[in-house]
Parts: sequence; structure tokens; C-alpha cells
Amino acid sequence: MFGDTDYSKYDLARLQAELEQEREIKEMLEESVCDLKSTLCELQERLHSVDGEGNEWKTRYETQIELNGQLERQIAIVHERLEDLRGNPMDRLASIRSYDDMAVDTLRQRLKLLTNEKSDLQSQLMDCRLNIEQEGKAFHKTNDERRAYLSEIAKLSSTLDANRRHYSTQPRGAPESQQKRSVRLNTCHSRG
Repeated sequence: MFGDTDYSKYDLARLQAELEQEREIKEMLEESVCDLKSTLCELQERLHSVDGEGNEWKTRYETQIELNGQLERQIAIVHERLEDLRGNPMDRLASIRSYDDMAVDTLRQRLKLLTNEKSDLQSQLMDCRLNIEQEGKAFHKTNDERRAYLSEIAKLSSTLDANRRHYSTQPRGAPESQQKRSVRLNTCHSRG
């Protein structure tokens, strides 16, 4: 039975068509694999570039850590001041006398901290001034636009009211005169 295989059902044209179809599928799969490989390479390059340059979130995190450190230093300074003020409330010069007892290096550190705090506060003040100026300019621009719109609305409202009064005070003629008027309007429109 195995020797008598019927090769008639394996038509040469059909086999060639199947072979061509298989080749096309193979080419598509090879293209797909190539595309996937190139996409993988691109993603790996992007990953390495993000690691190399430091991404936005890493920068935000580092900035936040720095800001937290500054705030902690300010909190420590405020606590020191509170402790100094609690020393003897009756003695108004106690805070000044505390500087008499400090070593020169400590006073220099204290002066450096106060100088840094002063410069930080001055830069914050400048930032606030700039923001106020920008917001003021934006406010005035918006306010001018608002006034222009209100003026335009007032003009249009007065024109509309005048037109309403004009049409409400016009005497309405008899139906015959309305028909004549509509005939005149129709003839004018047909000429134009």
C-alpha cells in the first residue's frame, strides 16, 4: 500500500503555490524578527541614555533632597533661637550675652549661617517680586481686555435696544400694505 502512493493529488502548480506561500510567510517572519531586534536595540539605547544623562525624576528627587536639607537646617536654627529665648525671659539682653560666651569659630559659623539665610531670603524676595510683577502685568492685560469686551457689549446692547425701539414704534400697516411691501422687497431681491 505504501508503494502505491497517489502522486496525482500533489499537483505541481499547487505545490509551487504552497512553496511560494511558505516563502512569503518566512520572509514576513524574518522581517518581523528584524523589526523586533531593532526595536529592542532602540529600547536598550534609550535605557542607557536615561541612565547616562540622569532622567527628570532623578533630578527632581535630588532637588527635593537638597531642599529638605535646607529646610532641616532652617528648623534647627529656629529651634536654637527658641532655646535662646527661653533661657531667661526677664533678661532682654540674654540672647546678646550668649554670643559673648561663644568661641570665635562658633561665632563665624553662626555669622555664615545668618549670611546664607539672609541671601536665601533675599533671593526668595526677588522671586516673589518678579512673580508679582508678572502677575500684575497679566492682570492688567486681562482687565483691559475685559473692559474692551464690556464696552463692545454695551455698544451692541444699545444698538440692539435702539433697533427694537425703532421696530416697535413703527406703525404696522394693514395686511394690504404688508403685501405691497413684501412684493417690493421680492422685486428688489429678484433684480439684485
